[in-house]
Amino acid sequence: MDPVSETTDSTSAPAAPATGGGPRPEPIRFFGTTWLNHTGGYGLRRAGVAAGSLAAAAAGCLILRFAYQGLAVADVGGFVNILVVAMFAICGAIAFRQTWRGYARRPDPTTEAQLRSLKGIGFIGSLLAYFFRSLTEAPGEKLRRTEYETALKQYERRRGSRTGNPAARKKPSNRRRS
Repeated sequence: MDPVSETTDSTSAPAAPATGGGPRPEPIRFFGTTWLNHTGGYGLRRAGVAAGSLAAAAAGCLILRFAYQGLAVADVGGFVNILVVAMFAICGAIAFRQTWRGYARRPDPTTEAQLRSLKGIGFIGSLLAYFFRSLTEAPGEKLRRTEYETALKQYERRRGSRTGNPAARKKPSNRRRS
């Protein structure tokens, strides 16, 4: 079952208007909409996500170490070893920066598509960014909270300007004045 659908329950939903309209909070992976009110085991989920991303980064480092040992066994030379280490370090730093930026503002889809392979190579950087962000909040929570609060304010402003029953308003007469 999808982790997002598991975490979207009625206890974590915001107080929506009685008519059922209004903006809905965007779910975050592993958190659903529990990030809004910090309910439904939010703290435990954050701890689990932090531990999981750190464990995945450690496992990734172990796999890269095995790959590096394979290069040493193949005796490809010092230049290739330096290139491989530099490639993973640079790609990891770029992946960390791009992932961290993605928590503050929506990334451009074309840029994301262009950097997908680079972020795949530097996956340890992305996992570490996820780990560090989950220490303070659900990754992407601040961005989604800002967007949700803005949408809620706009909804309330639009809704407040339409007070009364529009059907009961007196329609102007179509009679001609002489």
